[in-house]
Amino acid sequence: MPRKTMIEAIRDAMDVSMERDPKVVVYGEDVGFFGGVFRCTQGLQAKYGKSRCFDAPINESGIVGSAIGMAAYGLRPCVEIQFADYMYPAYDQLTQEASRLRYRSNGDFTCPIVVRMPTGGGIFGGQTHSQSPEALFTHVSGLKTVMPSNPHDAKGLLIAAIEDPDPVIFLEPKRLYNGPFDGHHERPVTPWSKHELGEVADGHYTVPLGKAAIRRQGSAVTVLAYGTMVYVAQAAAEETGVDAEVIDLRTLLPLDLDTIVASVRKTGRCVVVHEATLTSGFGAELAALVQENCFYHLEAPVARVAGWDTPYPHAQEWDYFPGSARVGRALIETIEA
Repeated sequence: MPRKTMIEAIRDAMDVSMERDPKVVVYGEDVGFFGGVFRCTQGLQAKYGKSRCFDAPINESGIVGSAIGMAAYGLRPCVEIQFADYMYPAYDQLTQEASRLRYRSNGDFTCPIVVRMPTGGGIFGGQTHSQSPEALFTHVSGLKTVMPSNPHDAKGLLIAAIEDPDPVIFLEPKRLYNGPFDGHHERPVTPWSKHELGEVADGHYTVPLGKAAIRRQGSAVTVLAYGTMVYVAQAAAEETGVDAEVIDLRTLLPLDLDTIVASVRKTGRCVVVHEATLTSGFGAELAALVQENCFYHLEAPVARVAGWDTPYPHAQEWDYFPGSARVGRALIETIEA
């Protein structure tokens, strides 16, 4: 089976979808001729023409607003916001229009759009190119929120998102575009070509939305993570020797609560890890759900490891980034509680 980077897998997903369905259109800032700032759409305009893959003005509200209109008329737009940090001008369109269209029309209209956004830090992008805004989307009823952690899932989840009848926010951890990252920035990067999850099947396949994956079996504590933090959590378990079960959520909404509950009831302990700031982060929702559904099975309080409640610093990137040392301390404290 061929191995691909996450960039190549995402491009492949759009290519497959555009070939199968002429209603799929792809556009955004520099997405057409240039192929996107990370080259995720490279070659699509040459293959499908300027009417199906094209550049948009620097206007995030206009990009998403026009996609909603296209969706109402029967198209399936897959649009790119160049960085998740740039999505705020489009937030009104996403929360007041896209997410509400099915409800306000009593099902007469749906909004089958996908909004792709590179997210997270670890690339020295500073405060305006490193944010993790997933909790702003999971708070909105009517939006689905996805964050893959590897090329295989990225392709399958993106195809599933494009085929979904409702709006999907597709967050791409840019630190994982070219290889898995366990938080050890001082080490050489491992390319996806040398990782089993870099295997990406040709052609059409989907990974279902709302289904988590257990990346590491364990019995002492459950770790809930997504995106880059999946690899950080695995590294923390290996480095501390804690028998942790690491769950890759893959889809934040809809959430695979059954897999979470089954694991926590088995281990009796839970640590939640995400790169976004701690306060009001998605980890708070996860902690509340675990407490509500697993209260009588818990042997210790649910712990959270996250980014600090500050803007993402450029000069102190690795002090902010929740690395394996911080996660490891939380694992040890939780099993010793």
